[in-house]
Amino acid sequence: MRLIAIEEHWTTEGIDRALRSRPAGARDESVVLNDRGDIPERLLDIGDRRIEAMDAAGVDVQILSIAPPGTHGLPAREAIELSRDANDQVSEAVRRHPARLRAMTTLPMSDPEAAVAELERIAGDPAHVGIMSYGRSGERPLDDPANDDLLATAAKAGKPIFLHPQIPPDAVREASFGGFDPMTGLALATFGWGWHVEAGLAVLRLIVRGTFDRHPDLQVVLGHWGEMLLFALDRVDGLSNVATHLERRVADYFRTNIHIATSGMLAPRLLRHALDYTSTDRILFSGDYPFHRVDATAVGGLLNELPDPGDRRKITHANAEALFGLADP
Repeated sequence: MRLIAIEEHWTTEGIDRALRSRPAGARDESVVLNDRGDIPERLLDIGDRRIEAMDAAGVDVQILSIAPPGTHGLPAREAIELSRDANDQVSEAVRRHPARLRAMTTLPMSDPEAAVAELERIAGDPAHVGIMSYGRSGERPLDDPANDDLLATAAKAGKPIFLHPQIPPDAVREASFGGFDPMTGLALATFGWGWHVEAGLAVLRLIVRGTFDRHPDLQVVLGHWGEMLLFALDRVDGLSNVATHLERRVADYFRTNIHIATSGMLAPRLLRHALDYTSTDRILFSGDYPFHRVDATAVGGLLNELPDPGDRRKITHANAEALFGLADP
């Protein structure tokens, strides 16, 4: 069965160098999580070695996206240059491997006007099928009115936004994840918990801000089975009783505007839990390469939870084809 993985990471030498050269206090410390094993060299490769890894894993198509923290924490001028370079590099990689690769656009979110300009610049490039974003750039949240033109442009262009986790602000890190040795504190603030809270909160803020009422065609993808939001949906729907300006209840937007990706977490129990709150129409496969490596046995175990072949097709490729406008050969 065709397998499309929608959240597969890479980076450029320029972005990696810029992130690591930021001064203390302005540096996103989560970048050190990219240093394990052979991850650094795999992140820099979007050529033959990556295709070989896809073949070994049984992945037919990867949608490439810049690894966290992307360019979101960089000064505007630097972010503009590096985002443009990354988008041009990945376009060339897709041209070399048109049947195997597509890309999420990298945007200089520290300058909202420049972000819109970059999205419009690559709008006609078939290599780019979505946007990789985070819930915050500096102190500005994605739902800030300054970003509304970008969200409108994405909705009009039919470019889904993958809302990726990011490290919490320094004040939150100190209050909620401090008091431990540096590595333990960093782990708690990122993959251990903080990343997922940040991403889930960003989607809740978009909903409560009325983003999907203004832009009903805007589609957002949340990784890691919905960053805990899906399993707390009954609870967070209580926001509807306060956010009375919304056209619908908070939980309703998860049926029309929010999609869920697996992010390499292929335990069958997660699929069983997810189907209590959403349908197979809203779940997409993602491997989170190279931080996770797709295992064909694990994929098979996940799909065995679905007796209907049609549901298997949806999660492995059909939902991605529909959402990102990919042709089914």
